[in-house]
Amino acid sequence: MHGEPQVDDAITMTHASRHYARPDGAVTRALDDVELAIPRGVFAAVVGRSGSGKSTLMNLIAGIDRATAGSVAVLGTRIDALDEDALAAWRGRNVGVVFQSFQLLPTLTVLENVELPMDLCGTLSGPAARARAMSLLERMGVGDQADKLPATLSGGQQQRVAIARALANDPALVVADEPTGNLDAATAARVVDQLAALTRDGRTVVIVTHDPEVAARAELAVRLADGRLIELVRGQR
Repeated sequence: MHGEPQVDDAITMTHASRHYARPDGAVTRALDDVELAIPRGVFAAVVGRSGSGKSTLMNLIAGIDRATAGSVAVLGTRIDALDEDALAAWRGRNVGVVFQSFQLLPTLTVLENVELPMDLCGTLSGPAARARAMSLLERMGVGDQADKLPATLSGGQQQRVAIARALANDPALVVADEPTGNLDAATAARVVDQLAALTRDGRTVVIVTHDPEVAARAELAVRLADGRLIELVRGQR
C-alpha cells in the first residue's frame, strides 16, 4: 500500500506485524498486518482499548521492539533491517521516549537525568551538556528543580522533566506512552500542550493514549482494535 518510505513521512509501516508464541503453542497477534503512514511534523495519537496493540505499535516505531513480519521505516531508515547495535545507536540519536511512569533515575538529580542521554550517546558532555539540559528544563518550566532528586517533585513536574530528557539529543521523533495516565486533568492538559508544541520546530510527536480529550488534540488519530488498524482520522489541534 505505502511501499518505500516517502520523504514527507516520518513513519511508514508496511504489512507490519508483531506476533508472540505462547507456551501452549498458540500465537498472540499483538499487531497484525498494519499499513500506516504518519507525515513528518505532525502531532499524532494512537488510540484504542486496553490490549488493542497501542504500546506494541509505539515500541515498533521507537525501535524498542521488532516486527515479526513486514517493514518499519522511521525518518527514512528501515529500522527493521538494522542489527541490535545499529538500532540502539539510531534510537539514541533520533527518538525521544516519554513513559507514563516517568522512569527518572532516583539517585540522580533532575539536571543529571536530562544530561544522561547526551552522555550515553556521546553527543555532548561537560559544560555544554549541562547548559543544554538546563535550557531544556527551563523550556519545560522546571528549571528551578534542577538540583533536586526526582522523588521530591510532583507527578506533573516529573513528567515535564521526562519530556526534557526525551529532547536531550534533539530527536526528530518523540513518542509518549500514556504520558498523562498518572496526572490530574489540569496537569495532563499542560503536558499535552508541551508535547503538541514540539511540532512547531518540525518534530513528529506520537502519543499513545486512552483519553479521548488528549486524542482530540491530535492532528492525526490512529485507532487500533485487536492489533489491527481500523481507522485513521485527520483532525485539528
